[in-house]
Amino acid sequence: MRALSGITLLFNEAPDARKPDIRWRLYVFKGGEVLNEPLYVHRQSCYLFGRERRVADIPTDHPSCSKQHAVLQYRQVEQENPDGTMSRKVRPYVMDLGSTNGTFINDNQIEPQRYYELFEKDTLKFGNSSREYVLLHENSSG
Repeated sequence: MRALSGITLLFNEAPDARKPDIRWRLYVFKGGEVLNEPLYVHRQSCYLFGRERRVADIPTDHPSCSKQHAVLQYRQVEQENPDGTMSRKVRPYVMDLGSTNGTFINDNQIEPQRYYELFEKDTLKFGNSSREYVLLHENSSG
């Protein structure tokens, strides 16, 4: 585990961590309304969500969120192309870091400490917060 600002981080980046080649964005909604500008989440290989502002890349200030709640991790994976050849792609994944109140993809709670692949238009929620984070990229068709 590495430490940042004197705080031990609850995760280490995956060995296959890479910066994405697609400009992914998280759009933040609360009660159906868009909050602020989208979060540009393509400039580094991982983003930490949580209440501990000294280490969180994306602060989640709701009291039901843990200090280090979840991580968005880009990983390079091999996938088969329609013609049968293999290619490498950098895909987004999320992992709950053993939070008290859970992480949700499209309203389904995920198991802690394992990576879940994310797809365009997936919605993330943390704890009991009413904020929803919708994953889109620069080519998304809304």
